[in-house]
Amino acid sequence: MRRLKRKTKKYTTFNNVVIFPGTAEFLLKQAHDYVESYQFDLANEKFEEALQYEEGDEFTLSVYAYSLYEAKSFEKAKETCEQLLSIGPTMYLEIMELYLTICMQLKQYKQVEQIITSLLEEGAIPKEQIDKFERLKEINANIAENKEQQEDLQNNLIEIDKDKFSLNNFLQLTSHEQLTAVHELTTTNIRPIVAELKAIIENEKTHPFIKSIVLILLVEQEVNIDIKISKFDKEKMVNPSQMELPTKLPQFINVSRIISEKLEKEPSTLEMVEYLIAKHAIVTYPFEWLDFDEEDVALGYIDLVRTMFGHVQEMDYELVDFLQKLEMLTELQEV
Repeated sequence: MRRLKRKTKKYTTFNNVVIFPGTAEFLLKQAHDYVESYQFDLANEKFEEALQYEEGDEFTLSVYAYSLYEAKSFEKAKETCEQLLSIGPTMYLEIMELYLTICMQLKQYKQVEQIITSLLEEGAIPKEQIDKFERLKEINANIAENKEQQEDLQNNLIEIDKDKFSLNNFLQLTSHEQLTAVHELTTTNIRPIVAELKAIIENEKTHPFIKSIVLILLVEQEVNIDIKISKFDKEKMVNPSQMELPTKLPQFINVSRIISEKLEKEPSTLEMVEYLIAKHAIVTYPFEWLDFDEEDVALGYIDLVRTMFGHVQEMDYELVDFLQKLEMLTELQEV
């Protein structure tokens, strides 16, 4: 009589612990369910556990990277994106956009600029998306440059060249040279040249952005002097010792609050909008956004940034046109 062989099941082991068939699949299902209900921390725990037992496929790693990003686990999200990109995902561009957004959250602006440059040179970006990536590259380059300038100013105390700030000599400089000269005063006691700085602000030929930067310098050092400032067809008498900085003004605070509420689940868009309003609050200072309504301003910035990312939608074109003019002024262009 022939003996029947007993069928045996094969079990996976992990650290000498038996893993029953279907365990990883069950954990991944839980993870996906948590993602769909926006419970990203719980989802990430399940993903991490499941990926100990089996190698993740493209779909699993994509959702895991997104979930890590939403949970603000940016370092892990970056590593997961790098793992995905190394296997050449079918949704390469979407993963790359997420990767660049994560790098921005980590303030790795130079890296973002370099990656986009490489993608453009390699022709890896579809024609219809080239403008979007070029704008993203430009914004990152500007942020990186501003960061470097701030670090340089913190590390260097500059002796004041008083002649440079006499009105005639100052106006002979280009706008970019003027900006550099004013930035060099950040770590210096400016009281010996207060009269020169007042003349620069009050002169109609001074660029609006330069006027604001000089005024902010006086506010930061609480200089007690009356100044008449004119821009955007408005005029105002101010005293820097009694003024708040642009980011402390009521309209800026309210616009920022509205934007934060509306973009709570869009952190990358939120960061870009916050960057723009911080710049533009400087150029309009001390007038803020003139006669525009606060909620309209907030929505205008959101529309502007979404347009930069290729989204087509209805918008207040008069307001968006004004915001674009502010952007040009922050780049020291004349409008």
